[in-house]
Amino acid sequence: MRLRNLIILTVIVPLFFILVVFSLLAITTLEENMRSKLETEVEIITHALGTSLGHAMARDTPDSIQDTLQSAFSFHRIYGAYVFNTEGEEIYGLGLGEALFKPEDIRAVVDSGELTGAYRDHDDWTYYSALMPLTTPDGEVRGVLQVNRLNTGVENYSHFISLVAGLVFVIGALGIVFSLWWGFRQFIERPINRLLGVMASVEGGNRDRRAAVQGPEEYRRLAEALNGMLDAMAEKDADIETRRHKEVELERRLHKSHKLAELGVLATGVAHEIGAPLTVINGQAQRLARRETIGDDERARLGRIRGEVERIVEIVRQLMELGRRHNLAKEWHSLDELVATALGLVEDDIERQAIEFETDLPSPPYTLLANGQQLIQVFTNLLRNAIQAGNVSNIRLTARATNTELRLWLEDDGPGIAATDRPRVFDPFFTTKPVGQGSGLGLAMVHRIVNDHAGTIGVIDSSLGGAGFEIVLPLAEPARDPSITPSSSTTFFTNSMNRGSLT
Repeated sequence: MRLRNLIILTVIVPLFFILVVFSLLAITTLEENMRSKLETEVEIITHALGTSLGHAMARDTPDSIQDTLQSAFSFHRIYGAYVFNTEGEEIYGLGLGEALFKPEDIRAVVDSGELTGAYRDHDDWTYYSALMPLTTPDGEVRGVLQVNRLNTGVENYSHFISLVAGLVFVIGALGIVFSLWWGFRQFIERPINRLLGVMASVEGGNRDRRAAVQGPEEYRRLAEALNGMLDAMAEKDADIETRRHKEVELERRLHKSHKLAELGVLATGVAHEIGAPLTVINGQAQRLARRETIGDDERARLGRIRGEVERIVEIVRQLMELGRRHNLAKEWHSLDELVATALGLVEDDIERQAIEFETDLPSPPYTLLANGQQLIQVFTNLLRNAIQAGNVSNIRLTARATNTELRLWLEDDGPGIAATDRPRVFDPFFTTKPVGQGSGLGLAMVHRIVNDHAGTIGVIDSSLGGAGFEIVLPLAEPARDPSITPSSSTTFFTNSMNRGSLT
């Protein structure tokens, strides 16, 4: 059942019923009071006249009877006065209503000896008549006095009151109905419909819709509560979405870490197989280059062979580094010193290209527990990656620390990273540089080092307009995987190549 119908049934209908009953009782009580007042007045006048007429009839003087009857009309609204003998015959009378009673009615009053009153209709008029026995001072009943009073004034007055009361009731009822309807529509139905509209809009997918805080206090509080609930839901949804993205990102990074680990295992096996051949090639090329019988052109070609062999060695070494997690030897380092050391390694390239380098680091200088050499490699690789991007004039490094983590942002104003390339920038061998100018292992190595420190790294939109990287390092001691350690193949490969290079 709708609230409006419920209010009609529980409020308006009982209210109207009470008003009708109260009005009827009020009008009935008013009429009864007026009738009682009329009857009392007529009986008092009748008593006053009856006493005088009793003395006049005792003296048997018609003039006294006539004068006494005429004096009755000095009372207001007395319209008839008659004197009858004991047989019911009229002796003298004045005014209206002489034929209201029959002779037997008159004789009944003589027999009873008491004053009686009754309402009688005659010639479309309604009278209230009082009949009183006329007794002499010695107690003898000589006749009956009839005093008549029209009830027309009382009826008109009570009818007028009834009409006024009915009109007031109808107007009041209509006013109450209209007031309740308007008040319900303005202050109940419309605010509720607004709230329902907001709920329907939110249900339809418009999560940004909010209720207007207006109207009566209760609805303002209800709107504020609804908005608070929707804001809390929006925050929860945003938090859930953020966590979902983080979970997807962590899953992607975990998958990448697994791929790197598998790649390291493969690289270890490859290093074991190609270590000896590369050592032989490098040694033989070195011996040939020492002979005096060969020309400069041949010596240059042998030098190129040795360079390419060393390049292969470096690539294999980097692959093995990618594929295993290191037991990090951590010490306390100043972030400012690590950044300054990395900057010193690429300072010549920065000056040569006239690149402006900005830093925004915590003050006082922040210290962190980490492997300093590897973090320097992270900063160096990222700086070189920005320098080699081309058309870069500004590089900025920003750091902020909380109680649980350190966040670093390295940004440049270069051409940036295409959206299609962002998911693959940390993949081994992925590079946008021409063939022979990059191995595609620099960012992969950065990713591995950050993972070794139990941190995360990702590509962001740079405020400078170019490429941007965000690094998050936990301040707590990261967990280590003791199952992954340097392999004997790695040691063998490294030692073999060292021996070859010294041959």
